[in-house]
Formats: sequence, C-alpha cells, structure tokens
Amino acid sequence: MKYECKKDQNALLGAKQTPEIIVVPRWNFIALGGEGDPNQEDFTEHVGALYSLAYTLKFAYKAACVKDPGISAQSGYDDFSVFPLEGVWNTKNTADPRDKASYLYTIMIRQPDFITKDLFEAALETARRKKPHPLLGEIAFLSMEDGLCVQALHAGPFDDEPATFVRMDRLVAERGYARAAHIHREIYFSDTRKTTPEKLRTILRYRIKAR
Repeated sequence: MKYECKKDQNALLGAKQTPEIIVVPRWNFIALGGEGDPNQEDFTEHVGALYSLAYTLKFAYKAACVKDPGISAQSGYDDFSVFPLEGVWNTKNTADPRDKASYLYTIMIRQPDFITKDLFEAALETARRKKPHPLLGEIAFLSMEDGLCVQALHAGPFDDEPATFVRMDRLVAERGYARAAHIHREIYFSDTRKTTPEKLRTILRYRIKAR
C-alpha cells in the first residue's frame, strides 16, 4: 500500500483561504538551510539538491521493502508519495520584510514516520555516489513541532502574501492570541516553473501563543 500524504493529512494540507487555528504535531523532515533572494539560481540549486535526496530516499525505501517484506508489514506501507516542499522564512532586515536579499530560509520535505534516520543516512550516501552535489552534505534529518498555529491558503503571486497575512493576523487578535515569532512557514503546491503567478497555491502558517 502507498502512503498518500495529502489524503492522510487533509486537515493540515487542505487549508482554505479563510484563516483557521490549528495544532501541528511533531514531524520528521529532511532540511536544507540557505539565505538570499529565492528568485536567484542559488535557491534553485538548494531545491534541486533537496528533491534529489527526497526521491533517492523514496526509491530506497521501496527497494528495501521488496528485499525484506517485513519492513512494509511493520509500517503498513511499501511506498509513499513525496510530500510538498516547505520553507521556514526569516529575514536579517526586519525593517523591510520585502528585502529578498536579506531572507534566511530552511527548505524541507516532510518524511513519513516509518522513514528513520538510518534510512536517511543510507540514502544520502547513495545520492552522493550516484548524483553528487555540493549541497547534499548540508542536508539534515530533523524533527520539528510547530504546535499552535494559524494558517490559510494563499492564492496568487508570492508578492501578494501580505494581504493574506493581514487576514491571519486579524483572526489571531480576535481569538486572543499573539504571534509567537517573526518566522513563518510556507507549503508549496505549485511548480513555479510551470504555473503562472496568479494560479500559485501556497499554505501560509505561523506559530501563535496566548496573550
């Protein structure tokens, strides 16, 4: 059976344009940090390296299940779909959040619970051997728990995100919460190489706390 991420996590990946308060549990990710304008080639290189490892890990798990059916018997799955790309964003220039050259980011791809650090390390070694890339050595396997958050689906260009954040901020204030940190998370459902800006779909999410 194939683990389908969007079906399994519909409540969190099926965000609507109307903001909502949610609780995000602890999950595992493969992650890669960087900085600078995401429209530049360096960001594209980071994304490419991360996806290269994500698919190497997926195919390595499938092969392991064929070799040892006990693996899939234990997890209930012999394959899984690769999760959407996510990014946690910050900036060195808090006075001007549109200064893209000052952006700090960690891009990541969530992993199913049955993908362990040992499987990650084996896949990383395979990727280094078959598809060498200088950024592969910077990819980490980590666990993150966002907890209490507000999220909304943003439809349209990335540069129009502030309008969606305004709606999210309004709900947070109405419910008696406050933003917990300046950083925010984005989950991407569109391939920017093939999708026009007005058709982009992105989940925006940030952590909140009681005031």
